[in-house]
Amino acid sequence: MRKLIDAPNPLQQNDNQSVVHVSKKHESATRQVQGCANYVDDVIEPQGTLYAAVGVSQCAKGTIDSINLDAVRQSEGVVDVVTINDVPGHKDIGPVFEGDPLLANGEIKFFGQPVFAVLATSVTLARQAALKGIIEVSEAKPILTAEAAHQQQTFVRPLHRFGQHADRVDNTIENAAHQVHGTLSIGGQEHMYLEGQVSLAIPDEEDRMKIYTSSQHPSEVQKLVAEVLDVKLHRVMVDMRRMGGGFGGKETQAAQWACIAALLASRNQCAVKLRLPRFTDMHVTGKRHPFENEFDVAFDETGKIEATRMTINGICGHSPDLSDAIVDRAMFHADNGYFLGDSDIVGHRLQTNMVSHTAYRGFGGPQGMIMAEAMIDKIARAIGSDPLSVRKRNLYGPTTGSLTPYGMKVEHNLLPDMIAELEESAQYWQRREAITAFNRQSPVVKKGLALTPVKFGISFTAKHLNQAGALVHIYTDGSIQVNHGGTEMGQGLHTKIGQIAANEFGLDLDMIEVTATRTDKVPNTSPTAASSGTDLNGKAVQNACITLKTRLAECFANSLGLEDRANDVQFINEHVVLDEHSIAFTELVQQAYFARVSLSSSGFYKTPKLQYNRDTGEGRPFFYFAYGVSMSEVSVDTLTGEYTVDKVNVIHDVGNSLNPAIDIGQIEGAFIQGMGWLTTEDLKWNDSGKLISENMATYKIPAIGDTPKEFNVKLFGRKNAEDSIYHSKAVGEPPFMLAISVWCALKDAISSLSGYTVDPQLDTPATPERVLNAVAAIQQSDCRGGAL
Repeated sequence: MRKLIDAPNPLQQNDNQSVVHVSKKHESATRQVQGCANYVDDVIEPQGTLYAAVGVSQCAKGTIDSINLDAVRQSEGVVDVVTINDVPGHKDIGPVFEGDPLLANGEIKFFGQPVFAVLATSVTLARQAALKGIIEVSEAKPILTAEAAHQQQTFVRPLHRFGQHADRVDNTIENAAHQVHGTLSIGGQEHMYLEGQVSLAIPDEEDRMKIYTSSQHPSEVQKLVAEVLDVKLHRVMVDMRRMGGGFGGKETQAAQWACIAALLASRNQCAVKLRLPRFTDMHVTGKRHPFENEFDVAFDETGKIEATRMTINGICGHSPDLSDAIVDRAMFHADNGYFLGDSDIVGHRLQTNMVSHTAYRGFGGPQGMIMAEAMIDKIARAIGSDPLSVRKRNLYGPTTGSLTPYGMKVEHNLLPDMIAELEESAQYWQRREAITAFNRQSPVVKKGLALTPVKFGISFTAKHLNQAGALVHIYTDGSIQVNHGGTEMGQGLHTKIGQIAANEFGLDLDMIEVTATRTDKVPNTSPTAASSGTDLNGKAVQNACITLKTRLAECFANSLGLEDRANDVQFINEHVVLDEHSIAFTELVQQAYFARVSLSSSGFYKTPKLQYNRDTGEGRPFFYFAYGVSMSEVSVDTLTGEYTVDKVNVIHDVGNSLNPAIDIGQIEGAFIQGMGWLTTEDLKWNDSGKLISENMATYKIPAIGDTPKEFNVKLFGRKNAEDSIYHSKAVGEPPFMLAISVWCALKDAISSLSGYTVDPQLDTPATPERVLNAVAAIQQSDCRGGAL
């Protein structure tokens, strides 16, 4: 008897690589360039659509004494006004833990909190009416800083702690040859998506509701709308074709506007659109979490780390939102690519009277990873060594260790090879020598250079989210429609999904249509986040395709009288082939239809190998790590604090890239966005708790002029050792942290003023003002041999 298990099943793999691992344009690129790609605000509105706006608080903390909405109701065009008391179902829409009322419920938690919503016949009339509400509040002093939150013991969730040999940390630090202490204030970041928060709710028969929303998590919107309206989930359908950017800002915080629109639509039995103006959007939606962190690290005379103690303080805002997992991920990435020796890492979730901060590209990882690089820089300055040498000495490996502080073994570590390649190709040591010589001769302009690594864990740290579903239809003309649980926010997810389906069937990409994400096609979806969109949904789509290929192969083999050869059938170049027998794919589909073979299948995937015990602080929270290395060169004007990023070289690990052009675009965009977080994007609140960096005039995102003069990106090109989709790797979040090399290069330039003996204190964002202050601190200090 012929053994089938000795060779891989051709139906389980497809070696036809004409549509994957090659650059293909974004599936919406032409429509986007022409301005005809539809977003939520472009959906044709039903007749009689009305428009909503929200009225917000004018203080950061207090008890609501009264709400007078008479002037709102009497305002021109107003049809309805609602407060929290008009909600028929759940009043709290917290995504994981309670704490996020749909509208203010008896108390004010932050400046700009929505208190009521108004429905009117036009957008302008609704927004004008929303300004007329009178909200009487007995104000209290808001908590606005990490220090105040610690003093008053206000936390949104309990602390979490882990480490290796934590009981030895104090003794190791005390008895080490060298120790340093450091602190770092890390600023938040506004998402600044091009398309703001928007939802359109359309009531259907009885209590059914259709929602168009710009959301990264349609299933959560479905659940929360159903709960607010007090109906079953199957009565609510959410449709999401594409977003004009999300970056995490539409993972949980899109739901509130969909719920308010749905509430008003249900009450008035008409379509309702709620679109926030940018000014309001910036006040009422959460940002990247600011952090206040500190560390103590012990090391030997070579700079090799022996013990690390770190305290991570996430400033979460008024509610938990996703802060528990975000601070966890900051803790998970506090090592970056380095073995920390004996370690004790604690993370606090501080409650403040600010908008509830939320997911943002990297999900806390950047705020942890930057601490590892801060430690390395401080160690290097303390022992008079080049920072790159200290980085290399502390990488995970046989001479240090392979176990992370949370007990996961680092396998398939690519950083030594990637650093060596970039070190040589970008001529690190030659440029270091030239820059040092330049700085000796240049009294005003100082140059800096830094090469930093990235090691980023891929998977949701909440294990249950690591699952995905898909639905694939083959139509009788051979065209294929694919639906999956991921959302397209410009990152090219639908393009890659289309490539996967086309490759599985051996077809051209134009035979595949990836449709809008809809909760009535694929249920119970996870958010498109954690860089897992292609990993999860790509595998789910592949599994659905394999099911269909199996059915078609059996149909073909049966038609040839070769029933036992179905496993040998291949799908190649728009044909289905078995030995010398070949049939056009479209012809076989017709045969299958007449033979009553099902041409539709669902697919499902769950990430393997994941387990993490939060009680013990040990386990494997990630399926694999994605790696990257970046080298940045900067020039700093020490008289003004102004600087330029002159040259950037990047090598990034995306495994076996599904689409090199899209991956490189993601890397470039993430790097620039990371630069913005670390250099220009400065969130400011006044003493009353009001956000005052509230528009594009007072909040500076990177512009075209901030792009490095020379920007070189290369894909590393090594297959993922784990069984990811076609052995590719996630690309969404990891390259964001490559921009840490810019921050380290700025510090390097400033440190040159001390002969590289002082590690400057440079909190982020490193605006020219902060750079100038750091320069002044070194110039005014008599210290030339240690840290300030």
